[in-house]
Amino acid sequence: MLKKLTLHGFKSFCDRTEITLGKGATAIVGPNGCGKSNLADALRWVLGEQNPRVLRSQKQQDFIFSGTETRMALGSCEVRLLFDGITEDTETEIARRFSRDGTGEYRLNGKVCRWKDIVETLAGTGLSHTGYVVIGQGTIH
Repeated sequence: MLKKLTLHGFKSFCDRTEITLGKGATAIVGPNGCGKSNLADALRWVLGEQNPRVLRSQKQQDFIFSGTETRMALGSCEVRLLFDGITEDTETEIARRFSRDGTGEYRLNGKVCRWKDIVETLAGTGLSHTGYVVIGQGTIH
């Protein structure tokens, strides 16, 4: 079960933002422009989506908060997912970080790892960037 989503510098989420989830289904609702689609993009991205266009962007650097009139652009972005019950461990954390210089990394429980390690950890859970974990706007007709 997904317990927490943490974003920092990802698209419109300049400040560190934590979203704690309870049991059952979760729906993200709110007015236009409040970041709902960016949350969905963050989930797909941390789960391994490699194509920026799938996440409504042209390049990976577009994921990093680009600044506003009152806020400076950031140099990197990070998204973390905290799960309960995936492995024998009580909690499993998956993280992805990307810097403006083009470097990036995945982390599994705080340790740098390969994307393949995350895929293997999630095997059998139904979680991936290609599944129906996130149902985006316009995908249901």
